Amino acid sequence: MRLERREGYWLLIGGPVPRGVSAITVGPLVSVRKADAGSRYLLYHERVHVRQWRRYGPLGFSSRYVGSYALWRLRRKGHHGAYLRIPFEIEADWVARRALATEVREPAADPTSAVERPRRIV
Repeated sequence: MRLERREGYWLLIGGPVPRGVSAITVGPLVSVRKADAGSRYLLYHERVHVRQWRRYGPLGFSSRYVGSYALWRLRRKGHHGAYLRIPFEIEADWVARRALATEVREPAADPTSAVERPRRIV
């Protein structure tokens, strides 16, 4: 296990994670499986849960999360269907996808050009 301080949260790599999931967030602590520690999507997603925990507090977050899940299970949705309908999960998924889509990436170097030629301005 390795604990790292990140911007606004703690990342526990190789920490305890429930079976069937890649990560879990409890307050400012994100515990992620070693195999998934490099997933930018997952880290963005879990960072949103850290903000949600701060916004609603432990009791507010937990009650809203579990309450929404229970409501969808009562409406005869399976585990995965209920999970996908939890508002906190919808927000985290949307924000993570948006962050990845709008990331500024370094342009790939052109391997055929050893020396960059100056551009002529007319």
